[in-house]
Amino acid sequence: MNSPQLQRGVFLALLAAVTVAFLWVLMPFFGAVLWGVALAILFTPLFKWLLKKMPGRRNVAAMSTLAICLFIVILPLAMVGVSLVQEIALITQSIRSGQINFAAYFQQILNATPQWLLNIVERFNLGDMAAWQARVSAIAGQASQLIASQALAIGQNTFDFVVSFFVMLYLLYFLVRDGTSLSKTMRDALPLAKPHTHYLLNKFTTVIRATVKGNVAVAIAQGTIGGLAFWFLGVQGALLWAVLMAFLSLLPAVGAALIWGPVAIYYLATGHFWQGGVLIFIGVFVIGLVDNILRPVLVGKDTQMPDYIVLMSTIGGMAIFGINGFVIGPVIAALFMAAWSLFADSGHVGTGHATEEAAEAPKNGQDKA
Repeated sequence: MNSPQLQRGVFLALLAAVTVAFLWVLMPFFGAVLWGVALAILFTPLFKWLLKKMPGRRNVAAMSTLAICLFIVILPLAMVGVSLVQEIALITQSIRSGQINFAAYFQQILNATPQWLLNIVERFNLGDMAAWQARVSAIAGQASQLIASQALAIGQNTFDFVVSFFVMLYLLYFLVRDGTSLSKTMRDALPLAKPHTHYLLNKFTTVIRATVKGNVAVAIAQGTIGGLAFWFLGVQGALLWAVLMAFLSLLPAVGAALIWGPVAIYYLATGHFWQGGVLIFIGVFVIGLVDNILRPVLVGKDTQMPDYIVLMSTIGGMAIFGINGFVIGPVIAALFMAAWSLFADSGHVGTGHATEEAAEAPKNGQDKA
């Protein structure tokens, strides 16, 4: 009765159950684990370089890597976050007091719009302008309430954030120090052919490294340029708009323009032609070029995914997983394409395309974390 087949079936069921239970236990720290893994993959080359400079001192090299990560990534983000919360409070107060009135801005644009253009809008049954103005006013009120509630939620969840932050740092230290051995253990444990395992894990690390490095670099560049342009033009809340442009820049092609475009239209409609012209020039020829040059080089080239796949997987990932989705979405898309590529080439295991790519990956600097 106690046959080997039964024992194997029970063991596999137990393995699946404890795996699901373990993932369930980790769910409260999902973001911390995700960013710990992502930062470990990103900073592992630095750890290996430091380890060459101090052979045999893995703990010191890992701690030095963690300190550098804190200095160049985490502390600047924390400083921006503190300033952002303060600016959100000021902007929210200005909206509530009427100092910032989006309905009035919309009315100014309407007053400056030529009658022939208004007639065209009416002809296409796009609604009367009074209704649009009321809608803009309502949206602005809802947006201010949302911003205020999110700022309050951040304050209320400070303890959870601090706990997750230290969990991420703690995990990052061990992933950096022991990442190579953990990766080897995972490769040996996965019930897949070794070339397939090697290929998929290399694809996973490559996409995470390219997505984080590329998207964050593009976001920082576009947000900084847009924020400086708004500050130079005297737009209130330049830091808030800079952060929003950086966040929206995660959406390829259209992101930052959703912020600077309406502001440029307002300037042109209200007779501030040089401000509108400067903002359009910076938006199209500086911010736009950053997106068109950096993103394909840092993201698309390394992930070897078409731009439309990157766009759809990024938007879909963020819709499901929030901010973490800009990493998770492209990773899922890349693994989907890689798995189907392996399936299509399954007749060439050991000598086929997948094995060759898996063998090439470490030579191209895409070492496993």
